[in-house]
Amino acid sequence: MSVVSLLGVKILNNPAPFDAKYQFEITFECLEPLQKDLEWKLTYVGSATSSEHDQELDSLLVGPIPVGVNKFIFEADSPDLKRIPTSEILGVTVILLSCSYDDREFVRVGYYVNNEYDNEEMNDDPPAKPIIERVRRNVLAEKPRVTRFAIKWDTEDSAPAEFPPEQPEADTVEDDGTTYGAEEAELETAEVEAEATEAVKQDGEDEEMGGAEDTSGPAAVKADDQESDAGSEDLEAESSGSEDEEIEEEEGENEGNEDMEMDEDGESAAQTAGKESSMQGQHQGEVMVH
Repeated sequence: MSVVSLLGVKILNNPAPFDAKYQFEITFECLEPLQKDLEWKLTYVGSATSSEHDQELDSLLVGPIPVGVNKFIFEADSPDLKRIPTSEILGVTVILLSCSYDDREFVRVGYYVNNEYDNEEMNDDPPAKPIIERVRRNVLAEKPRVTRFAIKWDTEDSAPAEFPPEQPEADTVEDDGTTYGAEEAELETAEVEAEATEAVKQDGEDEEMGGAEDTSGPAAVKADDQESDAGSEDLEAESSGSEDEEIEEEEGENEGNEDMEMDEDGESAAQTAGKESSMQGQHQGEVMVH
Protein backbone atom coordinates (compact mmCIF):
# COMPACT_ATOMS: atom_id res chain seq x y z
CA MET A 1 0.00 0.00 0.00
CA SER A 2 1.34 3.41 -1.03
CA VAL A 3 1.69 5.99 1.75
CA VAL A 4 1.45 8.88 -0.76
CA SER A 5 -1.25 8.89 -3.47
CA LEU A 6 -1.33 11.29 -6.39
CA LEU A 7 -4.83 12.79 -6.67
CA GLY A 8 -4.47 15.15 -9.62
CA VAL A 9 -2.22 17.23 -11.86
CA LYS A 10 -3.32 20.44 -13.61
CA ILE A 11 -1.25 22.23 -16.25
CA LEU A 12 -1.72 25.97 -15.65
CA ASN A 13 -0.21 27.42 -18.86
CA ASN A 14 -1.35 25.27 -21.77
CA PRO A 15 -0.94 25.84 -24.65
CA ALA A 16 2.08 28.09 -24.35
CA PRO A 17 5.16 29.23 -26.29
CA PHE A 18 7.90 26.65 -26.68
CA ASP A 19 10.36 28.60 -24.47
CA ALA A 20 7.85 29.33 -21.67
CA LYS A 21 8.11 27.66 -18.27
CA TYR A 22 6.02 24.65 -17.37
CA GLN A 23 3.59 25.18 -14.50
CA PHE A 24 1.84 22.28 -12.73
CA GLU A 25 -0.61 22.33 -9.87
CA ILE A 26 -0.13 19.02 -8.07
CA THR A 27 -2.49 17.53 -5.46
CA PHE A 28 -1.58 14.47 -3.41
CA GLU A 29 -2.55 12.74 -0.16
CA CYS A 30 -0.27 11.47 2.59
CA LEU A 31 -1.61 8.73 4.89
CA GLU A 32 1.10 8.83 7.59
CA PRO A 33 4.01 11.08 8.67
CA LEU A 34 7.14 10.77 6.54
CA GLN A 35 10.70 11.07 7.78
CA LYS A 36 12.06 12.43 4.48
CA ASP A 37 10.99 14.81 1.70
CA LEU A 38 9.34 14.00 -1.60
CA GLU A 39 11.34 14.76 -4.74
CA TRP A 40 9.37 15.91 -7.82
CA LYS A 41 11.07 15.94 -11.21
CA LEU A 42 10.16 16.95 -14.80
CA THR A 43 11.98 15.31 -17.73
CA TYR A 44 11.82 16.33 -21.40
CA VAL A 45 12.33 13.58 -23.99
CA GLY A 46 14.40 15.21 -26.72
CA SER A 47 14.46 12.31 -29.18
CA ALA A 48 12.32 9.26 -29.82
CA THR A 49 15.31 7.21 -30.98
CA SER A 50 17.79 7.80 -28.15
CA SER A 51 17.66 8.59 -24.43
CA GLU A 52 20.90 10.60 -24.73
CA HIS A 53 18.83 13.66 -25.61
CA ASP A 54 16.60 13.42 -22.51
CA GLN A 55 17.05 16.35 -20.15
CA GLU A 56 15.83 17.03 -16.66
CA LEU A 57 14.09 20.38 -16.76
CA ASP A 58 13.81 20.86 -13.01
CA SER A 59 13.43 19.08 -9.66
CA LEU A 60 11.83 20.10 -6.36
CA LEU A 61 11.97 18.77 -2.79
CA VAL A 62 8.70 19.01 -0.85
CA GLY A 63 8.66 18.47 2.90
CA PRO A 64 8.04 17.90 5.67
CA ILE A 65 4.80 16.35 4.50
CA PRO A 66 1.79 16.66 6.83
CA VAL A 67 -0.80 13.90 6.93
CA GLY A 68 -3.76 14.63 4.70
CA VAL A 69 -4.31 16.28 1.31
CA ASN A 70 -1.59 18.62 0.07
CA LYS A 71 -1.31 20.96 -2.94
CA PHE A 72 1.57 22.99 -4.42
CA ILE A 73 2.76 24.61 -7.68
CA PHE A 74 5.69 23.09 -9.53
CA GLU A 75 7.50 25.23 -12.14
CA ALA A 76 10.15 23.97 -14.55
CA ASP A 77 12.24 25.66 -17.21
CA SER A 78 11.80 25.02 -20.92
CA PRO A 79 14.19 22.53 -22.59
CA ASP A 80 17.62 23.53 -23.85
CA LEU A 81 17.51 23.68 -27.65
CA LYS A 82 21.21 22.81 -27.94
CA ARG A 83 20.50 19.35 -26.55
CA ILE A 84 17.66 18.59 -28.97
CA PRO A 85 18.32 17.47 -32.56
CA THR A 86 17.17 20.13 -35.02
CA SER A 87 15.02 17.63 -36.91
CA GLU A 88 13.10 16.75 -33.73
CA ILE A 89 12.28 20.18 -32.34
CA LEU A 90 8.98 20.18 -34.21
CA GLY A 91 6.49 17.36 -33.92
CA VAL A 92 5.33 15.18 -31.07
CA THR A 93 7.43 14.35 -28.01
CA VAL A 94 6.90 13.40 -24.35
CA ILE A 95 7.38 14.98 -20.92
CA LEU A 96 7.55 12.91 -17.71
CA LEU A 97 6.49 14.15 -14.28
CA SER A 98 7.75 11.80 -11.55
CA CYS A 99 7.95 11.64 -7.76
CA SER A 100 10.38 9.71 -5.57
CA TYR A 101 10.85 9.02 -1.89
CA ASP A 102 14.33 8.26 -0.63
CA ASP A 103 15.54 7.88 -4.26
CA ARG A 104 12.79 5.34 -4.95
CA GLU A 105 10.32 6.37 -7.66
CA PHE A 106 6.71 5.50 -6.82
CA VAL A 107 4.67 7.42 -9.42
CA ARG A 108 5.21 8.69 -12.99
CA VAL A 109 2.90 10.71 -15.23
CA GLY A 110 3.58 10.96 -18.95
CA TYR A 111 2.14 13.53 -21.36
CA TYR A 112 2.36 13.85 -25.14
CA VAL A 113 3.50 17.30 -26.31
CA ASN A 114 2.93 18.64 -29.81
CA ASN A 115 5.29 21.38 -30.98
CA GLU A 116 4.22 23.30 -34.11
CA TYR A 117 4.18 26.78 -35.63
CA ASP A 118 1.40 29.21 -34.82
CA ASN A 119 0.19 29.44 -38.46
CA GLU A 120 -0.72 26.92 -41.16
CA GLU A 121 1.61 28.31 -43.82
CA MET A 122 4.72 27.66 -41.75
CA ASN A 123 3.45 24.22 -40.74
CA ASP A 124 2.87 23.32 -44.42
CA ASP A 125 6.26 24.69 -45.49
CA PRO A 126 8.51 24.88 -42.39
CA PRO A 127 11.78 26.81 -42.69
CA ALA A 128 15.05 24.91 -42.75
CA LYS A 129 16.07 26.39 -39.39
CA PRO A 130 13.29 26.35 -36.76
CA ILE A 131 12.10 29.76 -35.62
CA ILE A 132 11.55 29.14 -31.90
CA GLU A 133 9.70 32.41 -31.35
CA ARG A 134 6.90 31.13 -33.60
CA VAL A 135 6.75 27.61 -32.13
CA ARG A 136 4.02 26.79 -29.62
CA ARG A 137 3.67 23.69 -27.47
CA ASN A 138 0.40 21.95 -26.68
CA VAL A 139 0.38 19.37 -23.88
CA LEU A 140 -2.31 16.70 -24.25
CA ALA A 141 -3.37 17.06 -20.64
CA GLU A 142 -6.61 15.13 -21.18
CA LYS A 143 -4.76 11.87 -21.84
CA PRO A 144 -2.03 11.35 -19.22
CA ARG A 145 -0.41 7.96 -18.72
CA VAL A 146 0.05 7.21 -15.01
CA THR A 147 2.40 4.44 -13.79
CA ARG A 148 2.69 3.49 -10.11
CA PHE A 149 5.44 1.48 -8.41
CA ALA A 150 5.44 -0.31 -5.04
CA ILE A 151 8.33 0.85 -2.87
CA LYS A 152 9.53 0.65 0.72
CA TRP A 153 8.59 3.68 2.84
CA ASP A 154 9.75 4.25 6.42
CA THR A 155 8.87 0.83 7.89
CA GLU A 156 9.75 -2.69 6.89
CA ASP A 157 6.07 -3.61 6.81
CA SER A 158 5.55 -1.22 3.91
CA ALA A 159 8.23 -2.88 1.81
CA PRO A 160 6.93 -4.86 -1.19
CA ALA A 161 7.45 -8.60 -1.21
CA GLU A 162 10.76 -9.54 -2.77
CA PHE A 163 9.70 -13.16 -3.19
CA PRO A 164 6.31 -14.70 -4.00
CA PRO A 165 4.26 -15.92 -1.02
CA GLU A 166 4.66 -19.49 0.16
CA GLN A 167 2.40 -22.04 -1.49
CA PRO A 168 2.33 -25.29 0.51
CA GLU A 169 -0.19 -26.85 -1.86
CA ALA A 170 2.33 -26.54 -4.68
CA ASP A 171 4.21 -29.59 -3.30
CA THR A 172 1.17 -31.80 -3.88
CA VAL A 173 0.83 -30.83 -7.54
CA GLU A 174 2.10 -33.37 -10.04
CA ASP A 175 5.59 -32.64 -11.30
CA ASP A 176 5.72 -31.12 -14.75
CA GLY A 177 8.54 -33.49 -15.64
CA THR A 178 6.18 -36.48 -15.66
CA THR A 179 3.75 -34.82 -18.03
CA TYR A 180 6.21 -32.79 -20.07
CA GLY A 181 5.63 -33.42 -23.75
CA ALA A 182 2.67 -35.75 -23.14
CA GLU A 183 0.29 -33.61 -25.12
CA GLU A 184 2.77 -33.32 -28.00
CA ALA A 185 3.22 -37.10 -28.01
CA GLU A 186 -0.55 -37.60 -28.17
CA LEU A 187 -0.82 -35.18 -31.07
CA GLU A 188 1.99 -36.94 -32.94
CA THR A 189 0.31 -40.33 -32.39
CA ALA A 190 -3.00 -38.99 -33.64
CA GLU A 191 -1.32 -37.58 -36.75
CA VAL A 192 0.41 -40.89 -37.49
CA GLU A 193 -2.88 -42.78 -37.13
CA ALA A 194 -4.63 -40.30 -39.40
CA GLU A 195 -1.93 -40.69 -42.04
CA ALA A 196 -2.17 -44.48 -41.82
CA THR A 197 -5.96 -44.35 -42.22
CA GLU A 198 -5.66 -42.13 -45.27
CA ALA A 199 -3.08 -44.50 -46.78
CA VAL A 200 -5.42 -47.48 -46.30
CA LYS A 201 -8.28 -45.54 -47.88
CA GLN A 202 -6.11 -44.65 -50.86
CA ASP A 203 -5.08 -48.32 -51.30
CA GLY A 204 -8.75 -49.35 -51.23
CA GLU A 205 -9.61 -46.76 -53.85
CA ASP A 206 -6.76 -48.01 -56.06
CA GLU A 207 -8.05 -51.57 -55.81
CA GLU A 208 -11.56 -50.50 -56.74
CA MET A 209 -10.23 -48.60 -59.73
CA GLY A 210 -8.19 -51.61 -60.76
CA GLY A 211 -11.28 -53.83 -60.84
CA ALA A 212 -13.29 -51.31 -62.78
CA GLU A 213 -12.38 -52.94 -66.12
CA ASP A 214 -13.99 -56.24 -65.12
CA THR A 215 -17.21 -54.62 -64.00
CA SER A 216 -17.43 -52.18 -66.87
CA GLY A 217 -18.98 -54.80 -69.15
CA PRO A 218 -22.02 -55.66 -67.02
CA ALA A 219 -22.42 -52.04 -66.10
CA ALA A 220 -22.56 -51.11 -69.77
CA VAL A 221 -25.00 -53.91 -70.50
CA LYS A 222 -27.18 -52.75 -67.66
CA ALA A 223 -27.10 -49.21 -69.00
CA ASP A 224 -28.04 -50.51 -72.47
CA ASP A 225 -30.91 -52.46 -70.93
CA GLN A 226 -32.13 -49.32 -69.21
CA GLU A 227 -31.92 -47.36 -72.43
CA SER A 228 -33.84 -50.07 -74.33
CA ASP A 229 -36.62 -50.32 -71.73
CA ALA A 230 -38.48 -47.44 -73.31
CA GLY A 231 -38.40 -49.03 -76.76
CA SER A 232 -39.36 -52.52 -75.52
CA GLU A 233 -42.63 -51.43 -73.91
CA ASP A 234 -44.54 -51.71 -77.21
CA LEU A 235 -43.00 -55.09 -77.95
CA GLU A 236 -44.07 -56.35 -74.57
CA ALA A 237 -47.55 -55.04 -75.16
CA GLU A 238 -47.69 -56.78 -78.58
CA SER A 239 -46.29 -60.02 -77.24
CA SER A 240 -48.68 -60.09 -74.29
CA GLY A 241 -51.48 -61.40 -76.52
CA SER A 242 -49.40 -64.27 -77.86
CA GLU A 243 -48.31 -65.16 -74.37
CA ASP A 244 -51.97 -65.39 -73.31
CA GLU A 245 -52.69 -67.65 -76.30
CA GLU A 246 -49.76 -69.85 -75.41
CA ILE A 247 -51.00 -70.10 -71.84
CA GLU A 248 -54.46 -71.14 -73.04
CA GLU A 249 -52.98 -73.76 -75.37
CA GLU A 250 -50.85 -75.10 -72.51
CA GLU A 251 -53.93 -75.30 -70.28
CA GLY A 252 -55.81 -77.15 -73.08
CA GLU A 253 -52.99 -79.60 -73.50
CA ASN A 254 -52.87 -80.16 -69.76
CA GLU A 255 -56.60 -80.89 -69.70
CA GLY A 256 -56.18 -83.36 -72.60
CA ASN A 257 -53.38 -85.08 -70.79
CA GLU A 258 -55.51 -85.32 -67.70
CA ASP A 259 -58.33 -86.92 -69.77
CA MET A 260 -55.88 -89.34 -71.26
CA GLU A 261 -54.62 -90.18 -67.82
CA MET A 262 -58.15 -90.73 -66.64
CA ASP A 263 -58.86 -93.02 -69.61
CA GLU A 264 -55.71 -94.94 -68.99
CA ASP A 265 -56.66 -95.22 -65.34
CA GLY A 266 -60.09 -96.48 -66.34
CA GLU A 267 -58.68 -99.05 -68.67
CA SER A 268 -56.22 -100.20 -66.09
CA ALA A 269 -58.95 -100.42 -63.52
CA ALA A 270 -61.11 -102.54 -65.88
CA GLN A 271 -58.19 -104.75 -66.70
CA THR A 272 -57.46 -105.20 -63.02
CA ALA A 273 -61.09 -106.08 -62.32
CA GLY A 274 -61.05 -108.59 -65.17
CA LYS A 275 -57.91 -110.18 -63.90
CA GLU A 276 -59.33 -110.44 -60.43
CA SER A 277 -62.54 -112.05 -61.71
CA SER A 278 -60.61 -114.50 -63.83
CA MET A 279 -58.47 -115.38 -60.88
CA GLN A 280 -61.58 -115.93 -58.77
CA GLY A 281 -63.03 -118.12 -61.51
CA GLN A 282 -59.92 -120.16 -61.66
CA HIS A 283 -59.91 -120.48 -57.92
CA GLN A 284 -63.49 -121.53 -57.86
CA GLY A 285 -62.77 -124.00 -60.62
CA GLU A 286 -59.97 -125.43 -58.69
CA VAL A 287 -62.16 -125.78 -55.68
CA MET A 288 -64.84 -127.41 -57.66
CA VAL A 289 -62.42 -129.89 -59.21
CA HIS A 290 -61.36 -130.83 -55.86
